Amino acid sequence: MKIYAIADLHLSFDERIDKPMDVFGPGWGDHAERVKAAWTELVTDDDIVIIAGDISWGLKLDEAMADLDWIHELPGQKVLLRGNHDLWWCRIQHLRTLYDDMHFLQNDCYYIEPLDIAVCGSRGWPTPDVIAYTEHDRKMYLREQGRLRNSLSEAKRIGASRIITAMHYPPAKTEETEFTRIMQEFGVEQCIYGHLHGMTAWENGIKGEYGGVDYRLVSLDYLGARPKLIYDSEFGADDKVARR
Repeated sequence: MKIYAIADLHLSFDERIDKPMDVFGPGWGDHAERVKAAWTELVTDDDIVIIAGDISWGLKLDEAMADLDWIHELPGQKVLLRGNHDLWWCRIQHLRTLYDDMHFLQNDCYYIEPLDIAVCGSRGWPTPDVIAYTEHDRKMYLREQGRLRNSLSEAKRIGASRIITAMHYPPAKTEETEFTRIMQEFGVEQCIYGHLHGMTAWENGIKGEYGGVDYRLVSLDYLGARPKLIYDSEFGADDKVARR
């Protein structure tokens, strides 16, 4: 069993949504087709794929359904996290009735019993080391800290021996933040995140090990549209094949 991660699918299969991504550079040409080809090559029905936000350009759920159906048809179990562009994301109780192979993560965790691993997370928010804060930013930052704690607390309640955290926004640029401190407090092993696009922006996210947590950027263009292997039950998270 393997765990993969990717963020920022930015799908727009509904004919009412006109959001061609190739205008953002060559890394986005035919991006959905490239993701599908790589996904079906790598992922089996026994595997898990974490999708860390910015899933669909749909503004309402009915405009996002074609995109969610597209994900549903791909192999594996999927764990989905809300991104800043996922305006279609509605009542979590309703979303969780839609598919049996897609878990919408919010204030809880996804427990992978055969691996004794919990996938936790929250959308996050731009951190104080990146932008000048307004009162609104402070409120959102505090709210997302609470949601992250709720998710991690659920993993501890279940008794998971290992924790992977997914966020949409980077949890930090280079400095320690409340997000990184919370993850250290709960003994998180890995944190994956997206949101950053283009070579200049890629530098605005923490990478590598910090405080015992391994941070990995998994935005689609950074990965070349190939889901990233972050855990292999045969080798564990530290095998070199999982770090490529």
